[in-house]
Amino acid sequence: MFKKILIANRGEIAVRIIQTCRDMGIQTTAVYSDVDTAALHRLEADEAVCIGGSDPSDSYLNMDRIIEAALETGAQAIHPGYGFLSENPGFAEKCTRAGIVFIGPSAQVIREMGDKLTARQIMMAAGVPVVPGLAGNEYTLHDMIKKAGETGYPVMIKASSGGGGKGIRIVNAPDEMKDALDAASREAVNAFGDGRVYLEKFFTRARHIEFQILADHQGNTIHLLERECSIQRRHQKIIEETPSLALSPELRARMGKTACDAAKAAGYANAGTVEFLLDDQGRYYFLEMNTRLQVEHPVTEWVTGLDLVRHQILIARGYPLSLSQEDISGQGHAIECRVYAEDPENGFLPSPGSITWYEAPSGPGIRNDSGVYTGAVVPMEYDPILSKLIVHAETRDQAIAKMIKALSRYVVTGVRIPVDFLMDVLDCDSFRKGEVFTNFIDVHFSDWRPLRNDGDLACLAFIVDDLCPGSVVSAPRSGEAHALDHSPFRTLGPWKL
Repeated sequence: MFKKILIANRGEIAVRIIQTCRDMGIQTTAVYSDVDTAALHRLEADEAVCIGGSDPSDSYLNMDRIIEAALETGAQAIHPGYGFLSENPGFAEKCTRAGIVFIGPSAQVIREMGDKLTARQIMMAAGVPVVPGLAGNEYTLHDMIKKAGETGYPVMIKASSGGGGKGIRIVNAPDEMKDALDAASREAVNAFGDGRVYLEKFFTRARHIEFQILADHQGNTIHLLERECSIQRRHQKIIEETPSLALSPELRARMGKTACDAAKAAGYANAGTVEFLLDDQGRYYFLEMNTRLQVEHPVTEWVTGLDLVRHQILIARGYPLSLSQEDISGQGHAIECRVYAEDPENGFLPSPGSITWYEAPSGPGIRNDSGVYTGAVVPMEYDPILSKLIVHAETRDQAIAKMIKALSRYVVTGVRIPVDFLMDVLDCDSFRKGEVFTNFIDVHFSDWRPLRNDGDLACLAFIVDDLCPGSVVSAPRSGEAHALDHSPFRTLGPWKL
């Protein structure tokens, strides 16, 4: 087994990987940027190496410096987490050349599955159903308009190297096609350095269903059931759950087999996710394959009882799968909510800053994968995710109730978080009935605003006025920020009990 693993990431996913390594008796090396000097993942690891400045290109995307850190500390393997370099085939190749094991699939698989056009072609050749459309940059504007007319509007223009909702435009009529193509291509160049786009049919009532797969280097491939990921904002998932109410046992078995067939067609080894679009007629189509650990992997861990990071490490070390498909079954229902530092009343813009108080819910059936603490700083340079809150219960109704209660006890001050929004989504009649589609937020919450109770606001104003006579607020000390500098006992000004 590996003696030491370097985690080439930050935040909650780095902390998550460190926890499994600790359970397995594996030492960990964290890497961090200048702005992450006091980040939780740096504090949790056995050792840590500063790899550069706050800009991602100077640190978490600096392949050579990360590999140098691994060699300097004697790490035998690198776990990339998700985001940053996790789906960069060049990084996987550099690891291999340096004699370091990359915990993930091969560089070739990452390259082929990361290119949506190549992935579609591989899946079509293997008989895996794909979304109707045109896949190839050799098509002209006229070809796009013609194909859109055949498949029927609306259609979606997607970046070939896309992800995270970037490089996507919805087209509802022929006269919108040119502007959508140009805009999607420009955004794709800025985000991925690749302006190629392709066209797919856009389904207004469709679900986003993904299957978690595990595959070893001996040719064994299994799936670990599905995840319902249809609750999305600007094509970015925000709530995930398993199992999906849309899948019968028969449909689940068929889609699971197709997911395994897709992984085999790609030559896949390690943990990965095959994503499908499920239409309202029960037909499903391959969307893409994510060649890494997913943000939403904890819901699968809840219902299967498996540690996916542990299996990633074992597979990377060369061990065959210890499980067969017959060993996999789901127990109960799990839901995950992503908690970001963002302002729901201001277009969900990022809300960086110092966390003056952090208190996460806990209890039976509640899990919080977090990368922050009271006094931690949320930098503006990186994805503003604070944690993933996950609950597990015997039934879906119980899981929803547990999640709403947990969110109501999730306390963060200093930055904004969208817990009120998440609670309203979970409490929506359509969500409770399982009537969730990829346009759910646009249909039900496009003009969402938090409910205000004037009486409660008046009480709060009275309390603040009583605690802070004259609205005097003490200024923080100059110099390096410290958790105590942002304590409510210092920043409230004069107060009394």
